[in-house]
Amino acid sequence: YNPIDLLTEVDGKCQEIIEGDIRAKYPSHNILGEETVPPGPEASRKATEEAVNSEWLWIIDPIDGTTNFASGMPLAGVIIALAHKGEVIMGLIYDPFHEEMFHAIRGQGAFRNELSIKVSDADTLQKSVVFTGSPPNPKSMSPVLRSIPALMPKARTIRMLGSAAQMLAWVADGRAGSYYEPDLNAWDAAAGSLLIREAGGRVTDMEGKEWGLLTRPILASNGKIHDEMLEILRSVDCVGLDK
Repeated sequence: YNPIDLLTEVDGKCQEIIEGDIRAKYPSHNILGEETVPPGPEASRKATEEAVNSEWLWIIDPIDGTTNFASGMPLAGVIIALAHKGEVIMGLIYDPFHEEMFHAIRGQGAFRNELSIKVSDADTLQKSVVFTGSPPNPKSMSPVLRSIPALMPKARTIRMLGSAAQMLAWVADGRAGSYYEPDLNAWDAAAGSLLIREAGGRVTDMEGKEWGLLTRPILASNGKIHDEMLEILRSVDCVGLDK
């Protein structure tokens, strides 16, 4: 699909291990894993649509931040989520480099290791660090590039960490106020969306509709700056893939 969108041998091996453990304990459950889906947004959308109505669905990204990982940068994570009849009920993001396990069960709060976490209490964009992605797809990259000049003067700063896992987990943990991306796969977003909601934040598409497994654009925030972010992103047509 795109030579910039790296895949390492380790990604596949990690997914095999995770899938093997799940199938051994829950043989009747379905699994949606990044490494078994062809690259590209259409293939991802189709695979998610086919799997979303499963009674039990495990959603896996064995290494989120593959470019970072392959480059020796310690910013990558393992993502595992569990959905029941289309609703995410458990999310886990593991950062092996810093030994931080972010996890949440619906209705029970969000945690980093054993510590309860909450989103940032920043009430304005000016007080907030904002995360975004650097997507390989030009139709996703262009809206991101349009958004930066609009956001940069109003936010504290903008950061691109190269791992949706890290950025979503860190928004849940109050390290940043928001993360957005015009097009994101379900396996990148499922666990982090639950973490942020359980930590007191909000997750929608870029029109303000609540995020679900079939949603591709994502805006995640502490809730307090959400409307401000939506207004700015819509003003530069950063609401999804360019046509």
